[in-house]
Amino acid sequence: MVGADHGTTGATNPVSSARAPAWKKVLFSVTLFGGLAACVLGSIFGGGDSGTDVPAPAVDERADTVPLLARAADDQGICYGWSLNEGWGSDPVNVGSNLGDGVAVEGNPACPRWVQVTGAVTYTSASSESSDSAVVRVTGSPDIGYAELSTIRSGLDRLGLDEDAFVDDPGWAVTRAAVMLPLLAVEAGLAQPAATPSAGPAGPTPLPAAGSDFLRDRFGWLLATLGLLLLAALLLTVGVVQRRRQPRVVAPAQRAGADTASSRTREKA
Repeated sequence: MVGADHGTTGATNPVSSARAPAWKKVLFSVTLFGGLAACVLGSIFGGGDSGTDVPAPAVDERADTVPLLARAADDQGICYGWSLNEGWGSDPVNVGSNLGDGVAVEGNPACPRWVQVTGAVTYTSASSESSDSAVVRVTGSPDIGYAELSTIRSGLDRLGLDEDAFVDDPGWAVTRAAVMLPLLAVEAGLAQPAATPSAGPAGPTPLPAAGSDFLRDRFGWLLATLGLLLLAALLLTVGVVQRRRQPRVVAPAQRAGADTASSRTREKA
């Protein structure tokens, strides 16, 4: 009984106490290495590097481009559009045209004549030795020749919308290039320039000449001088009239003999 009592007092088995820590270490090691392996495999086979994704044009860039292309298409009878790809041959990141955002012109029954600019941008990871690159092409409907499309493509380079611009900001570059297509199409001879708006109503009749500043500034003095001259002329006229109306005084006539006698008297004296 005593021995049974000692057997149930909770004494530790030396064999089990030595094995328990070993199993815990093995379990901890397996868990740790499994987690590290999952992280490594996830980084290798997981989703693509977000730094290599080609961003689509901003919403406001697309919203501003569509009405401009729609106005040009109505005037010239040619559909204009854009396509932005992540690498050449891949599905487009974004397309758009005069028909709306997300609507392509290539193969669209509503666009028998069309011109489209396509930008294929490739971004590489930081660990890659290759550099980022872009390819810009201008395509059109079968009735538009290679010479005209080449002229439009050269015009984009001249306007600064080259491969470097597409690498720096793909969304802005592709929508800006699409806006330039109607202008370059006119330059290539594919379309006529937009009609010049008719002249508005004739302007107001010009005011008459203001006159000389000399007369306008001295009008008061001239008026006063003219008044004085008129007053002087009036006074002179009145004086002449009054002088003519005065009666003449007639001296009495002397006899001829009296004049002779008086002269003789003076001689004798």
